[in-house]
Amino acid sequence: MARTLVMIMAGGKGTRLAPLTSHRAKPAVPFGGRYRIIDFVLSNFVNSGYYRIHVLTQYMASSLIRHLNLTWNLGGILPDQFIEPVPAQMRRGEHWYVGTADSVYQNLNLIHDDHAEHVAVFGGDHIYKIAVDQMEAHHVALDADLTVAAFPVPKEEAHHFGVIQVDAAGRITGFQEKPKTNPATIPGQPDSCLVSMGNYFFKRKVLEEVLVIDAARTDSSHDFGKDIIPQMVKAGARVFTYDFATNKVPGESADAKPYWRDVGTIDSYFEATMDLRAVLPAFNLYNRKWPIRSVPSQLPPAKFVLAGKQREFGQVVDSLVCEGTIVSGAMLVGTIAGLDCYFHRFASIENSVFCGRDRVGRHCWVKNVLADTNVVISEGTTIGFDPEADKKRFPFVTDKGIVILPKGTLVPKEGPIEIAQDMVSMLEQDPSTAETIAAAKGLFVRSTRHSNDAIR
Repeated sequence: MARTLVMIMAGGKGTRLAPLTSHRAKPAVPFGGRYRIIDFVLSNFVNSGYYRIHVLTQYMASSLIRHLNLTWNLGGILPDQFIEPVPAQMRRGEHWYVGTADSVYQNLNLIHDDHAEHVAVFGGDHIYKIAVDQMEAHHVALDADLTVAAFPVPKEEAHHFGVIQVDAAGRITGFQEKPKTNPATIPGQPDSCLVSMGNYFFKRKVLEEVLVIDAARTDSSHDFGKDIIPQMVKAGARVFTYDFATNKVPGESADAKPYWRDVGTIDSYFEATMDLRAVLPAFNLYNRKWPIRSVPSQLPPAKFVLAGKQREFGQVVDSLVCEGTIVSGAMLVGTIAGLDCYFHRFASIENSVFCGRDRVGRHCWVKNVLADTNVVISEGTTIGFDPEADKKRFPFVTDKGIVILPKGTLVPKEGPIEIAQDMVSMLEQDPSTAETIAAAKGLFVRSTRHSNDAIR
């Protein structure tokens, strides 16, 4: 299995995660305080003993590539082991990737030259743990042409995924890609559907053949879910599922339930982040046998000071606080505080996520906030306690009342917020946010500062 080649599809735009993805690829989005989303799939492979990995990038890839180089560079000591970012190269024509299958097809040279017997093709934008070698062992034991990792979800969520129909042996007999109506349910479970996790094992020769055939089809969208899997099933190929629920990650408790989150929307991303705060979290970051790796921060320890006589402040409850962060007499409840944040005295922060290098001033009352990096909330500001007032002041508020503050935003106590000039330009040109930012002209001013410029 050490010879198996891994292709991580990490070129996605993640439009439903805007404005977090207006300036970075979805796999590069911060998660859990000190990680990027890409860290989870890479940690799964490295922990499982796979060290021959290509990461296929495309959209807004600079921060992702920088993170890969800082965190996942294997150093060139063993030339046969690598984690290598592969930017889109237009090797198969003058166009960018037009689908997940096309992203792999355009890099068939890497697969062909490698001569591995099997190829893992995984997405780079989900939060989960999986012992990958167990899935490959299942794939090999079945002599499968293609094995698809599968997981049950509630029927009402099935339209976000590829819905799978299987026989008693687990062989795929039908596939619906993101069905808008009437998704096929699991026999005997009318409220659940079996869906594809977007993670595959192929026989190498089969993968090369089906990608070449698909590339020649003018009626194909060149997507694994929409095209490749249905074509292979129709042709009678040996296409099987791998039941994700059977996977046993070393170091996890015997009663641990399988955890997999797509984090495809702001609300799902926020909820998955909040999952980490629990006393017994559904997703455990503290399994020493299965570490989630990320960039070495080189920051000092988190610091908690100035509780003083005001004992209701200077407290941190049910929260994660990362390196370099100072809680100076503030109160944090159910909050994720990323690297190098600062929370000033008498500030109260609840049920919020700060991605890193953020500042919250004195006497602030903050609730239900998702702050991208380098955000400053000025002294005396209140956010999250009046949903209607929030909608009138902030351009980005989810249906569940989460206020999203784009990277580099300054929030004064009163008046329009200040969005960094480079972020305004990106929000205006991003189709996912252009309409929202145009309708919010009176709610913000364009700052003269860049979103990377720190405010202390």
